[in-house]
Amino acid sequence: MDINKNSPSKSGPVSILGDNDEPYPSLSDYHDYEPNLEFDDSELHQAPNVIAHTAELINVESNGMGSPISDFTEDNFEEELAEACEENFDSLFCSTSYPEVGDTPPEKFSEISKYGIIDVKGDDSDGRKIIVVYACKLPPVKEIDHSLFLSYLKYTLESYVKQDYSLIYFHYGLSSKNKPSLGWLVQAYKAFDRNYKKNLKALYLVHPTSFLKFVSQIFRPLISAKFGKKLNYIHTLRELNLVIPIEKLDIPNEVIEHDKRVNGGIPVTTIVDHHSKPSLPTQQFGVTLQFIKDHYEVIIPPVVKQCVEYLDTPDALETEGIFRRSANAVKVRTLKEIANSGQRLTFDDPHEAAVLLKKFLRELKEPLLTYELYDEIVQFQSWNKDEQLRQVSILVMEKLPEDNYKVLKYIVSFLSRVMERSDLNKMNAQNLAVVFGPNLVWSELVSMSLAAIGPINMFTQYLLIHHNDIFMI
Repeated sequence: MDINKNSPSKSGPVSILGDNDEPYPSLSDYHDYEPNLEFDDSELHQAPNVIAHTAELINVESNGMGSPISDFTEDNFEEELAEACEENFDSLFCSTSYPEVGDTPPEKFSEISKYGIIDVKGDDSDGRKIIVVYACKLPPVKEIDHSLFLSYLKYTLESYVKQDYSLIYFHYGLSSKNKPSLGWLVQAYKAFDRNYKKNLKALYLVHPTSFLKFVSQIFRPLISAKFGKKLNYIHTLRELNLVIPIEKLDIPNEVIEHDKRVNGGIPVTTIVDHHSKPSLPTQQFGVTLQFIKDHYEVIIPPVVKQCVEYLDTPDALETEGIFRRSANAVKVRTLKEIANSGQRLTFDDPHEAAVLLKKFLRELKEPLLTYELYDEIVQFQSWNKDEQLRQVSILVMEKLPEDNYKVLKYIVSFLSRVMERSDLNKMNAQNLAVVFGPNLVWSELVSMSLAAIGPINMFTQYLLIHHNDIFMI
Protein backbone atom coordinates (compact mmCIF):
# COMPACT_ATOMS: atom_id res chain seq x y z
CA MET A 1 0.00 0.00 0.00
CA ASP A 2 1.45 3.33 -1.02
CA ILE A 3 1.35 6.05 1.57
CA ASN A 4 1.45 9.58 0.27
CA LYS A 5 3.01 12.22 2.48
CA ASN A 6 0.14 14.58 1.80
CA SER A 7 -2.63 12.02 2.24
CA PRO A 8 -4.93 12.50 5.19
CA SER A 9 -4.23 10.17 8.12
CA LYS A 10 -6.67 7.38 8.76
CA SER A 11 -6.93 8.57 12.31
CA GLY A 12 -8.53 11.91 11.60
CA PRO A 13 -7.29 15.47 11.56
CA VAL A 14 -3.67 14.84 12.58
CA SER A 15 -1.38 14.06 9.64
CA ILE A 16 2.07 14.54 8.19
CA LEU A 17 2.48 17.88 6.48
CA GLY A 18 3.75 18.23 2.96
CA ASP A 19 7.07 19.71 1.84
CA ASN A 20 5.54 23.05 1.03
CA ASP A 21 4.10 23.53 4.49
CA GLU A 22 5.97 24.95 7.43
CA PRO A 23 4.81 22.50 10.11
CA TYR A 24 6.23 24.37 13.08
CA PRO A 25 6.71 28.10 13.37
CA SER A 26 10.29 29.31 13.45
CA LEU A 27 11.25 31.18 16.60
CA SER A 28 13.86 33.15 14.71
CA ASP A 29 11.96 36.42 14.78
CA TYR A 30 10.50 36.04 18.24
CA HIS A 31 13.37 35.96 20.72
CA ASP A 32 11.36 37.85 23.33
CA TYR A 33 8.10 36.08 22.58
CA GLU A 34 6.66 34.08 25.48
CA PRO A 35 4.00 31.61 24.28
CA ASN A 36 1.05 30.67 26.45
CA LEU A 37 1.58 27.92 28.97
CA GLU A 38 0.96 24.49 27.41
CA PHE A 39 -0.68 23.36 30.66
CA ASP A 40 -3.43 25.09 32.58
CA ASP A 41 -3.45 23.96 36.22
CA SER A 42 -6.96 25.33 36.68
CA GLU A 43 -8.34 22.41 34.71
CA LEU A 44 -7.23 20.09 37.50
CA HIS A 45 -8.92 22.04 40.29
CA GLN A 46 -12.54 21.44 39.45
CA ALA A 47 -13.64 18.80 41.97
CA PRO A 48 -11.45 18.25 45.05
CA ASN A 49 -13.80 15.63 46.47
CA VAL A 50 -12.95 13.00 43.83
CA ILE A 51 -9.28 12.47 44.64
CA ALA A 52 -9.90 9.19 46.45
CA HIS A 53 -12.15 7.90 43.69
CA THR A 54 -9.62 8.83 41.00
CA ALA A 55 -6.84 7.07 42.88
CA GLU A 56 -9.01 3.98 43.19
CA LEU A 57 -9.81 4.08 39.50
CA ILE A 58 -6.38 4.59 37.97
CA ASN A 59 -3.83 3.33 40.50
CA VAL A 60 -4.96 -0.28 40.52
CA GLU A 61 -1.68 -1.77 41.62
CA SER A 62 -1.87 0.00 44.98
CA ASN A 63 -4.86 -1.95 46.36
CA GLY A 64 -5.51 -4.99 44.15
CA MET A 65 -9.23 -4.79 44.98
CA GLY A 66 -10.63 -5.26 41.52
CA SER A 67 -10.98 -1.77 40.11
CA PRO A 68 -12.42 -1.41 36.59
CA ILE A 69 -8.87 -1.69 35.21
CA SER A 70 -7.22 -4.34 37.33
CA ASP A 71 -8.61 -7.46 35.65
CA PHE A 72 -7.79 -6.59 32.03
CA THR A 73 -6.20 -9.31 29.96
CA GLU A 74 -3.52 -8.70 27.38
CA ASP A 75 -6.11 -9.17 24.65
CA ASN A 76 -8.89 -6.92 25.86
CA PHE A 77 -7.41 -4.36 28.24
CA GLU A 78 -7.44 -1.50 25.73
CA GLU A 79 -11.12 -1.86 24.89
CA GLU A 80 -12.19 -2.32 28.51
CA LEU A 81 -9.99 0.50 29.73
CA ALA A 82 -11.48 2.80 27.12
CA GLU A 83 -14.97 1.92 28.37
CA ALA A 84 -13.95 2.47 31.99
CA CYS A 85 -12.35 5.81 31.15
CA GLU A 86 -15.40 6.94 29.22
CA GLU A 87 -17.69 6.05 32.10
CA ASN A 88 -15.48 7.88 34.63
CA PHE A 89 -14.23 10.70 32.41
CA ASP A 90 -14.87 13.51 34.88
CA SER A 91 -13.05 11.82 37.75
CA LEU A 92 -9.94 11.11 35.70
CA PHE A 93 -8.96 14.77 35.49
CA CYS A 94 -10.28 16.38 38.63
CA SER A 95 -7.61 15.47 41.16
CA THR A 96 -6.14 18.52 42.86
CA SER A 97 -2.64 17.12 43.29
CA TYR A 98 -0.22 14.49 42.07
CA PRO A 99 2.92 13.09 43.68
CA GLU A 100 5.93 15.27 43.04
CA VAL A 101 8.86 13.93 41.04
CA GLY A 102 11.61 13.82 43.64
CA ASP A 103 15.31 14.58 43.31
CA THR A 104 16.90 11.23 42.61
CA PRO A 105 20.67 10.55 42.63
CA PRO A 106 21.75 9.72 39.04
CA GLU A 107 23.36 6.45 40.20
CA LYS A 108 19.86 5.14 40.99
CA PHE A 109 18.88 5.46 37.35
CA SER A 110 20.87 2.37 36.33
CA GLU A 111 17.82 0.41 37.52
CA ILE A 112 15.83 2.04 34.70
CA SER A 113 18.43 2.70 32.00
CA LYS A 114 19.24 -1.02 31.69
CA TYR A 115 15.89 -1.58 29.97
CA GLY A 116 16.64 0.83 27.10
CA ILE A 117 13.10 2.25 27.17
CA ILE A 118 14.26 5.71 26.11
CA ASP A 119 17.08 6.62 23.75
CA VAL A 120 18.55 9.64 21.97
CA LYS A 121 19.33 9.09 18.30
CA GLY A 122 21.21 12.15 17.11
CA ASP A 123 19.52 14.78 14.94
CA ASP A 124 16.73 14.64 12.39
CA SER A 125 16.93 16.29 8.96
CA ASP A 126 15.98 19.67 10.45
CA GLY A 127 18.66 19.56 13.14
CA ARG A 128 16.37 18.62 16.02
CA LYS A 129 17.43 16.01 18.54
CA ILE A 130 15.50 12.74 18.20
CA ILE A 131 14.20 11.23 21.44
CA VAL A 132 12.77 7.70 21.11
CA VAL A 133 10.56 5.77 23.55
CA TYR A 134 9.88 2.04 23.02
CA ALA A 135 6.77 0.67 24.78
CA CYS A 136 7.86 -2.91 24.03
CA LYS A 137 10.89 -2.41 26.31
CA LEU A 138 8.78 -1.52 29.34
CA PRO A 139 9.15 -4.36 31.88
CA PRO A 140 6.16 -5.81 33.78
CA VAL A 141 4.61 -3.32 36.18
CA LYS A 142 5.83 -5.20 39.26
CA GLU A 143 9.45 -5.00 38.07
CA ILE A 144 9.74 -1.23 37.66
CA ASP A 145 9.31 1.75 39.93
CA HIS A 146 7.26 4.12 37.79
CA SER A 147 8.07 7.13 39.97
CA LEU A 148 11.78 6.42 39.44
CA PHE A 149 11.08 5.93 35.74
CA LEU A 150 9.47 9.37 35.55
CA SER A 151 12.44 10.93 37.35
CA TYR A 152 14.75 9.17 34.88
CA LEU A 153 12.76 10.52 31.94
CA LYS A 154 13.11 14.07 33.24
CA TYR A 155 16.79 13.63 34.05
CA THR A 156 17.51 12.22 30.58
CA LEU A 157 15.61 14.90 28.70
CA GLU A 158 16.91 17.91 30.63
CA SER A 159 19.97 18.26 28.39
CA TYR A 160 17.86 18.30 25.24
CA VAL A 161 14.68 20.23 26.02
CA LYS A 162 16.52 23.54 25.94
CA GLN A 163 16.65 23.13 22.17
CA ASP A 164 14.07 22.07 19.62
CA TYR A 165 13.56 18.30 19.59
CA SER A 166 11.34 15.57 18.17
CA LEU A 167 9.87 12.67 20.14
CA ILE A 168 9.00 9.27 18.63
CA TYR A 169 6.87 6.84 20.64
CA PHE A 170 6.64 3.24 19.41
CA HIS A 171 3.35 2.03 20.89
CA TYR A 172 3.54 -1.62 19.89
CA GLY A 173 4.31 -3.89 22.84
CA LEU A 174 2.23 -2.08 25.45
CA SER A 175 0.06 -4.63 27.22
CA SER A 176 -1.83 -5.16 30.44
CA LYS A 177 1.39 -6.54 31.93
CA ASN A 178 3.57 -3.46 31.44
CA LYS A 179 1.22 -0.49 31.02
CA PRO A 180 1.57 2.47 33.44
CA SER A 181 -1.69 3.69 34.96
CA LEU A 182 -3.56 6.63 33.53
CA GLY A 183 -2.83 8.38 36.81
CA TRP A 184 0.88 8.07 36.03
CA LEU A 185 0.29 9.54 32.56
CA VAL A 186 -1.47 12.54 34.09
CA GLN A 187 1.38 12.92 36.59
CA ALA A 188 3.92 12.70 33.75
CA TYR A 189 2.18 15.37 31.72
CA LYS A 190 2.15 17.69 34.70
CA ALA A 191 5.78 16.88 35.63
CA PHE A 192 7.02 18.00 32.22
CA ASP A 193 6.82 21.75 32.47
CA ARG A 194 6.51 24.42 29.81
CA ASN A 195 10.10 24.12 28.55
CA TYR A 196 9.64 20.44 27.75
CA LYS A 197 6.46 21.13 25.81
CA LYS A 198 7.45 24.41 24.15
CA ASN A 199 10.58 23.03 22.48
CA LEU A 200 8.97 19.75 21.46
CA LYS A 201 8.34 20.37 17.77
CA ALA A 202 6.87 17.01 16.77
CA LEU A 203 5.47 14.01 18.63
CA TYR A 204 5.18 10.91 16.42
CA LEU A 205 2.93 8.12 17.75
CA VAL A 206 3.92 5.03 15.78
CA HIS A 207 1.50 2.11 15.28
CA PRO A 208 -1.29 3.77 17.30
CA THR A 209 -4.21 1.62 18.40
CA SER A 210 -7.76 2.82 18.83
CA PHE A 211 -7.04 2.99 22.56
CA LEU A 212 -4.06 5.31 22.11
CA LYS A 213 -6.16 7.61 19.96
CA PHE A 214 -8.88 7.46 22.59
CA VAL A 215 -6.42 8.43 25.33
CA SER A 216 -5.33 11.36 23.17
CA GLN A 217 -8.95 12.47 23.07
CA ILE A 218 -9.67 12.11 26.79
CA PHE A 219 -6.49 14.02 27.57
CA ARG A 220 -7.85 16.96 25.58
CA PRO A 221 -8.81 18.91 28.73
CA LEU A 222 -5.14 18.85 29.73
CA ILE A 223 -3.59 19.49 26.32
CA SER A 224 -3.59 22.91 24.70
CA ALA A 225 -4.55 23.30 21.05
CA LYS A 226 -0.96 24.33 20.32
CA PHE A 227 0.43 21.14 21.82
CA GLY A 228 -2.22 19.04 20.09
CA LYS A 229 -1.00 20.22 16.70
CA LYS A 230 2.35 18.57 17.36
CA LEU A 231 0.79 15.10 17.47
CA ASN A 232 1.27 12.92 14.39
CA TYR A 233 -0.19 9.42 14.10
CA ILE A 234 2.16 7.16 12.12
CA HIS A 235 0.64 3.83 11.04
CA THR A 236 3.62 2.18 9.33
CA LEU A 237 7.39 2.47 9.34
CA ARG A 238 7.16 3.43 5.71
CA GLU A 239 5.19 6.50 6.74
CA LEU A 240 7.71 7.29 9.49
CA ASN A 241 10.57 7.02 7.00
CA LEU A 242 9.12 9.98 5.11
CA VAL A 243 10.01 12.29 8.02
CA ILE A 244 12.86 10.55 9.86
CA PRO A 245 15.15 7.89 8.30
CA ILE A 246 14.24 4.71 10.16
CA GLU A 247 17.74 3.26 9.92
CA LYS A 248 18.74 5.77 12.60
CA LEU A 249 16.32 4.44 15.18
CA ASP A 250 17.41 0.89 16.16
CA ILE A 251 13.83 -0.31 15.89
CA PRO A 252 13.28 -3.53 17.92
CA ASN A 253 12.69 -6.70 15.90
CA GLU A 254 9.22 -7.25 17.37
CA VAL A 255 8.18 -3.79 16.16
CA ILE A 256 9.57 -4.52 12.69
CA GLU A 257 7.67 -7.83 12.58
CA HIS A 258 4.48 -6.09 13.69
CA ASP A 259 4.94 -3.48 10.98
CA LYS A 260 5.44 -6.24 8.44
CA ARG A 261 2.05 -7.67 9.38
CA VAL A 262 0.44 -4.22 9.27
CA ASN A 263 2.09 -3.48 5.93
CA GLY A 264 0.68 -6.53 4.16
CA GLY A 265 3.75 -8.71 4.65
CA ILE A 266 6.19 -6.24 3.09
CA PRO A 267 9.43 -6.14 5.16
CA VAL A 268 10.69 -2.73 6.21
CA THR A 269 14.03 -3.31 4.44
CA THR A 270 12.31 -2.90 1.08
CA ILE A 271 11.06 0.62 1.82
CA VAL A 272 14.38 2.21 2.76
CA ASP A 273 16.17 3.79 -0.16
CA HIS A 274 19.89 3.30 0.27
CA HIS A 275 20.76 4.61 -3.19
CA SER A 276 22.29 8.07 -3.29
CA LYS A 277 22.30 10.35 -6.27
CA PRO A 278 25.59 10.89 -8.12
CA SER A 279 27.55 13.82 -6.72
CA LEU A 280 27.68 17.02 -8.77
CA PRO A 281 31.12 18.68 -9.01
CA THR A 282 29.76 21.59 -6.96
CA GLN A 283 28.12 19.44 -4.28
CA GLN A 284 29.00 20.17 -0.66
CA PHE A 285 26.43 18.18 1.35
CA GLY A 286 26.77 14.42 1.68
CA VAL A 287 30.32 14.23 0.32
CA THR A 288 33.78 14.08 1.88
CA LEU A 289 36.04 16.99 2.76
CA GLN A 290 38.45 15.67 0.16
CA PHE A 291 35.76 15.88 -2.53
CA ILE A 292 35.11 19.54 -1.67
CA LYS A 293 38.84 20.29 -1.58
CA ASP A 294 39.36 18.70 -5.00
CA HIS A 295 36.50 20.60 -6.67
CA TYR A 296 36.65 23.95 -4.87
CA GLU A 297 40.42 23.99 -4.23
CA VAL A 298 39.90 25.14 -0.63
CA ILE A 299 40.24 23.40 2.72
CA ILE A 300 37.43 25.21 4.55
CA PRO A 301 34.22 24.29 2.66
CA PRO A 302 32.50 27.39 1.25
CA VAL A 303 29.23 26.59 3.02
CA VAL A 304 31.05 26.45 6.38
CA LYS A 305 32.86 29.70 5.73
CA GLN A 306 29.72 31.55 4.60
CA CYS A 307 27.68 30.32 7.58
CA VAL A 308 30.42 31.30 10.05
CA GLU A 309 31.00 34.70 8.44
CA TYR A 310 27.29 35.48 8.70
CA LEU A 311 27.05 34.25 12.29
CA ASP A 312 30.29 35.89 13.42
CA THR A 313 28.73 39.34 13.79
CA PRO A 314 27.48 40.98 17.01
CA ASP A 315 23.79 40.74 16.15
CA ALA A 316 24.01 37.06 15.26
CA LEU A 317 26.37 36.12 18.10
CA GLU A 318 24.03 37.70 20.63
CA THR A 319 20.91 35.91 19.36
CA GLU A 320 19.37 33.99 22.23
CA GLY A 321 19.12 30.29 21.56
CA ILE A 322 21.38 30.35 18.52
CA PHE A 323 22.03 26.72 17.43
CA ARG A 324 19.12 25.53 19.60
CA ARG A 325 16.22 26.69 17.44
CA SER A 326 14.86 25.34 14.19
CA ALA A 327 14.59 27.38 11.03
CA ASN A 328 12.02 27.27 8.25
CA ALA A 329 12.49 23.75 6.84
CA VAL A 330 11.65 24.79 3.27
CA LYS A 331 14.15 27.67 3.39
CA VAL A 332 16.89 25.39 4.76
CA ARG A 333 16.31 22.89 1.95
CA THR A 334 16.52 25.74 -0.54
CA LEU A 335 19.80 26.94 0.99
CA LYS A 336 21.19 23.43 0.77
CA GLU A 337 20.34 23.28 -2.94
CA ILE A 338 21.99 26.67 -3.48
CA ALA A 339 25.15 25.50 -1.69
CA ASN A 340 25.20 22.30 -3.74
CA SER A 341 25.01 24.35 -6.93
CA GLY A 342 28.09 26.33 -5.92
CA GLN A 343 26.28 29.65 -5.52
CA ARG A 344 26.81 32.08 -2.66
CA LEU A 345 24.33 31.87 0.22
CA THR A 346 22.06 34.65 1.46
CA PHE A 347 20.48 34.31 4.90
CA ASP A 348 17.41 36.03 6.32
CA ASP A 349 18.15 35.29 9.97
CA PRO A 350 20.86 33.66 12.14
CA HIS A 351 18.90 30.45 12.72
CA GLU A 352 19.05 29.59 9.02
CA ALA A 353 22.85 29.78 9.01
CA ALA A 354 23.09 27.93 12.33
CA VAL A 355 20.86 25.06 11.16
CA LEU A 356 22.66 24.83 7.81
CA LEU A 357 26.08 24.60 9.50
CA LYS A 358 24.89 21.75 11.73
CA LYS A 359 23.25 20.08 8.75
CA PHE A 360 26.49 20.22 6.74
CA LEU A 361 28.46 18.55 9.55
CA ARG A 362 25.76 15.94 10.11
CA GLU A 363 25.59 15.00 6.42
CA LEU A 364 29.32 14.69 5.77
CA LYS A 365 30.07 11.30 4.24
CA GLU A 366 32.52 10.73 7.08
CA PRO A 367 32.31 12.69 10.36
CA LEU A 368 34.72 15.54 10.91
CA LEU A 369 36.39 13.66 13.79
CA THR A 370 36.45 10.51 11.58
CA TYR A 371 35.17 6.99 12.13
CA GLU A 372 38.63 5.92 13.28
CA LEU A 373 38.57 8.11 16.40
CA TYR A 374 35.04 7.20 17.51
CA ASP A 375 36.03 4.36 19.85
CA GLU A 376 38.60 6.54 21.62
CA ILE A 377 36.23 9.49 22.03
CA VAL A 378 33.44 7.41 23.62
CA GLN A 379 35.99 6.30 26.23
CA PHE A 380 36.61 9.91 27.29
CA GLN A 381 34.94 9.50 30.68
CA SER A 382 37.33 6.70 31.60
CA TRP A 383 40.44 8.82 31.00
CA ASN A 384 42.37 10.03 34.02
CA LYS A 385 41.60 13.72 34.53
CA ASP A 386 45.30 14.53 34.77
CA GLU A 387 45.82 12.92 31.36
CA GLN A 388 42.79 14.34 29.53
CA LEU A 389 44.52 17.40 28.08
CA ARG A 390 47.43 15.37 26.76
CA GLN A 391 45.21 12.64 25.31
CA VAL A 392 42.78 15.06 23.66
CA SER A 393 45.71 17.02 22.22
CA ILE A 394 47.26 13.86 20.79
CA LEU A 395 43.96 12.80 19.31
CA VAL A 396 43.30 16.18 17.67
CA MET A 397 46.84 17.24 16.75
CA GLU A 398 48.36 13.92 15.72
CA LYS A 399 45.62 11.42 14.86
CA LEU A 400 43.18 13.71 13.07
CA PRO A 401 43.93 14.21 9.33
CA GLU A 402 45.41 17.63 8.60
CA ASP A 403 42.44 18.97 6.63
CA ASN A 404 39.98 17.75 9.28
CA TYR A 405 42.12 19.44 11.91
CA LYS A 406 42.02 22.76 10.08
CA VAL A 407 38.25 22.65 9.60
CA LEU A 408 37.74 21.66 13.24
CA LYS A 409 40.02 24.46 14.41
CA TYR A 410 38.12 26.97 12.26
CA ILE A 411 34.75 25.89 13.71
CA VAL A 412 35.93 25.64 17.34
CA SER A 413 37.58 29.06 17.09
CA PHE A 414 34.24 30.48 15.99
CA LEU A 415 32.36 28.63 18.75
CA SER A 416 34.73 30.13 21.30
CA ARG A 417 33.42 33.54 20.25
CA VAL A 418 29.87 32.25 20.63
CA MET A 419 30.75 31.24 24.20
CA GLU A 420 32.11 34.71 24.92
CA ARG A 421 28.55 36.04 24.38
CA SER A 422 26.89 33.25 26.40
CA ASP A 423 25.40 35.76 28.84
CA LEU A 424 23.24 36.95 25.93
CA ASN A 425 22.92 33.93 23.62
CA LYS A 426 22.69 31.35 26.45
CA MET A 427 25.13 29.08 24.62
CA ASN A 428 27.89 28.05 27.00
CA ALA A 429 30.32 25.19 26.41
CA GLN A 430 27.92 22.59 27.77
CA ASN A 431 25.02 23.75 25.59
CA LEU A 432 27.18 23.92 22.49
CA ALA A 433 28.54 20.45 23.20
CA VAL A 434 25.01 19.01 23.34
CA VAL A 435 24.28 20.63 19.97
CA PHE A 436 27.54 19.89 18.15
CA GLY A 437 28.89 16.72 19.75
CA PRO A 438 26.80 14.15 17.82
CA ASN A 439 27.39 16.15 14.61
CA LEU A 440 31.18 15.93 14.92
CA VAL A 441 31.58 12.18 15.43
CA TRP A 442 29.52 9.02 15.02
CA SER A 443 30.15 5.36 14.37
CA GLU A 444 30.22 3.70 10.98
CA LEU A 445 28.90 0.46 12.46
CA VAL A 446 26.26 1.35 15.06
CA SER A 447 23.65 4.08 15.24
CA MET A 448 23.89 6.90 17.76
CA SER A 449 22.64 6.02 21.24
CA LEU A 450 22.14 7.64 24.61
CA ALA A 451 25.11 5.68 26.00
CA ALA A 452 27.43 7.13 23.34
CA ILE A 453 26.08 10.69 23.32
CA GLY A 454 27.07 11.28 26.96
CA PRO A 455 30.84 10.82 26.51
CA ILE A 456 30.76 12.45 23.05
CA ASN A 457 29.19 15.58 24.56
CA MET A 458 31.68 15.59 27.43
CA PHE A 459 34.58 15.27 24.98
CA THR A 460 33.21 18.14 22.89
CA GLN A 461 32.68 20.30 25.97
CA TYR A 462 36.28 19.70 27.05
CA LEU A 463 37.45 20.57 23.54
CA LEU A 464 35.60 23.89 23.67
CA ILE A 465 36.71 24.84 27.18
CA HIS A 466 40.38 24.03 26.53
CA HIS A 467 40.57 25.07 22.88
CA ASN A 468 43.45 27.51 23.49
CA ASP A 469 45.56 24.73 24.98
CA ILE A 470 44.64 22.12 22.37
CA PHE A 471 44.86 24.16 19.18
CA MET A 472 47.81 26.30 18.22
CA ILE A 473 45.81 29.52 18.17
